Amino acid sequence: MEWRCRGITWSGGAPGLRWQGGKISPLAYGQRLAFRAVGSRRCAGARGNPCPLEAVVPGRSTGGRCAECARLDRAHSVAADTFLDDPQPYRVYLAWFGPGMTKVGITAEARGEARLLEQGAVTFSWLGRGPLMAARRTEEVLRQALGIPDRVAYERKRAARHALPPASVRAGEVEELHRNARSVGGWTETLEPLEFAPRDHVEAFGLDGLPPLTGTVFELVDGGVVTGRLLAAAGPDLHLLDPFGRCLALDTRLMGGWELRSAGEGASGQDGTPGAEFSVPVTPVAAPEPESAQGELF
Repeated sequence: MEWRCRGITWSGGAPGLRWQGGKISPLAYGQRLAFRAVGSRRCAGARGNPCPLEAVVPGRSTGGRCAECARLDRAHSVAADTFLDDPQPYRVYLAWFGPGMTKVGITAEARGEARLLEQGAVTFSWLGRGPLMAARRTEEVLRQALGIPDRVAYERKRAARHALPPASVRAGEVEELHRNARSVGGWTETLEPLEFAPRDHVEAFGLDGLPPLTGTVFELVDGGVVTGRLLAAAGPDLHLLDPFGRCLALDTRLMGGWELRSAGEGASGQDGTPGAEFSVPVTPVAAPEPESAQGELF
């Protein structure tokens, strides 16, 4: 059976790896991951449908789709402003990713906190609820009035997770933003305002005690092996402790489209060096902190 990855899912508030065909492998902090990428990376398709060409896509692409499937995927998307007539209620949220890193966004009310988990929001609060277009207008009004973005770069998010301030500080920044947003006039005429109620995802992400970030995987390659203990997961990122004691971040969007097989025993090189157990390109970030691995997946 071919196990072709479709990236991470936060179904039910917990992380798991999705596979072609719909199966999900739950992820647990402390378990050992050991897998090898095999063959070519294939397009993930669009909106639940397989790519008719099974096109090969670049290893460094976080989208994981060919140009045609990427176009189709965004042709009916709230995020891309190409889907404007959704009758279900939406919520406006204020999210915090690190000191000085906040954003305003919207999500369908039925999705609950899933969108915040997918983005790696460490702390957040709802701001208002109502129709899609009113939520979208409010998002834009607040961006302009308060100078806050609707996007935060993943590189900044993942680096900030390794040195988080106390929960009270995180909540305090969101509370101040919530207070300022409520003071901006106009939007409360079309949306129902919601009281400040901070939600924190440090426990859900496993971020307590996360060691300094050593490097970031920027590409999987045919035959490339990843082995390490899962320390944390936030948004699309897995934070792994490799056999050298390095804390590395792996963006699961880079895994989408690859066939993954168990590395298991024999993941080391012919000379027994553990370095062969992480034979994928890594961008160095900081110095390592040694630690042992335990548990296993795949």
